[in-house]
Amino acid sequence: MVPPVQVSPLIKTARWSALLVGIIYGKRRYDNLKPIAEEERRIEEEEKKVREEKERIAKQLAEANEDTILK
Repeated sequence: MVPPVQVSPLIKTARWSALLVGIIYGKRRYDNLKPIAEEERRIEEEEKKVREEKERIAKQLAEANEDTILK
């Protein structure tokens, strides 16, 4: 059995400080990236609308071609 490793209070404090700084930095980074994510979602929605419109137009053209061929 391995005896538990003794950690000095200074090391414990340093670890907790690093964790706290990581959390704060992560939150700031998230806050900075949030507008970018919102813009990406907006762009994806616009691209989806464009794809749907293209599909609608292609369907209309196909139906128009069928009507022309059948006449």
